[in-house]
Amino acid sequence: MPAAGDPEIGEGTGPSSPSSTAAVEADGLTVVRGGVEVLHELSFALEPGTVTGLLGPSGCGKTTLMRALVGVQRRVSGSLRVLGSVAGCRPLRGRVAYLPQALSVYSDLTVAENLEYFAAILGLGGAEVDRALARVGLGSLSARLARRLSGGEQARVSLASALLGAPELLILDEPTVGLDPVLRSQLWELFGELAQGGATLLVSSHVMDEARRCDDVLLLRNGEMIARGSPEELTRRTGTDDLDEAFLSLVVDEPSR
Repeated sequence: MPAAGDPEIGEGTGPSSPSSTAAVEADGLTVVRGGVEVLHELSFALEPGTVTGLLGPSGCGKTTLMRALVGVQRRVSGSLRVLGSVAGCRPLRGRVAYLPQALSVYSDLTVAENLEYFAAILGLGGAEVDRALARVGLGSLSARLARRLSGGEQARVSLASALLGAPELLILDEPTVGLDPVLRSQLWELFGELAQGGATLLVSSHVMDEARRCDDVLLLRNGEMIARGSPEELTRRTGTDDLDEAFLSLVVDEPSR
């Protein structure tokens, strides 16, 4: 769905000159929740036109990081720039899309009506709704009430809402959870197509084999980034051909905070 929120990082509400061509650039990113520091001075960059996997054990800070990127997370410090602007500032609305884990679906509306609602917020017309539904394979179900959809179909409605307006940055929080293997594969093909078209994607997952489909991987544990690199680089670093073993090795070797 369209990202919204006011900036919580740094000063100002508008864009300024970016220091690089990175789609996302974080330096010393720290988040405190309930008096506890949950993200610890993260520094990384996401290159335009790539798919980056955000992986790590449950509770490691993946969702908190994504919320910081769209500007809806409080108690954030450090530098965080998105598409050359302060994360969460108004000029980014419409350029950044965020798909949270919770479904963005109104059960008493049809599939098309759900998309038309979000399209109206963005000032988009029916052609954009049709395009988004076609991309997630729901064109034939456009007139069906959302409450009559399967869980996987509802997840695709949520994803379609995030695709409205062809955002430059897509932040997707476990978009394939609960989906069957065929649909998961189809969505990852779509993610690759979006990146080839110039979009930048950050996709969180707890399914390690999905990392093989990413250009780059960020691995979090206890709010710290313990590894980053391509899947090939991470397996080479750990001396294994199996990503599950590679991630387990990286997590076990990293001392707890």
